[in-house]
Amino acid sequence: MKIRTIVPVLVVLGFVAFLSAYIVDETEQVVVTQFGKPVGTPKTEAGLYFKIPVIQHANYFPKNLLQWDGDPGQVPTLDKTFIWVDTFARWRISDPLLFFQTVTNVNGALGRLDDILEAAVRNFITSFPLIESVRWTNRTLDTFEVGMDVQDMRELPEIVLGRQQIMRGVLD
Repeated sequence: MKIRTIVPVLVVLGFVAFLSAYIVDETEQVVVTQFGKPVGTPKTEAGLYFKIPVIQHANYFPKNLLQWDGDPGQVPTLDKTFIWVDTFARWRISDPLLFFQTVTNVNGALGRLDDILEAAVRNFITSFPLIESVRWTNRTLDTFEVGMDVQDMRELPEIVLGRQQIMRGVLD
């Protein structure tokens, strides 16, 4: 008779323990929420942790480097010449609690990055003429088209910033 009551109680206790435990992998970080609001500090170290089953929920976020890849498209330069630009970025979640409070999940973050980075790159590139976007230095070109006279070569405008500085400005 005692075994008939002890076994179901042990099964229920084991099930509750199973629901309350969660594992944080080395490549993950977790924010525990209770009714949608963060509770406690984020778990960034790998290990076994416990929460209140059913009431609390573990929200997992990657700890490693993530990628964002924008849609390639044509962007006008300052001199109204269109060039193809393909933007990309690498990013990481450094504060999981702040990340959860602002964008909730990785898809929300990717959407926010779409809005911010595409516009920033487009605005920056439209501030410079084409020659600045494609050349790095003011060196003279030693190649020209077949059938072209040396007198036909036009003088190229002087490079003030150059492609390297523009890319650094976009990165900043």
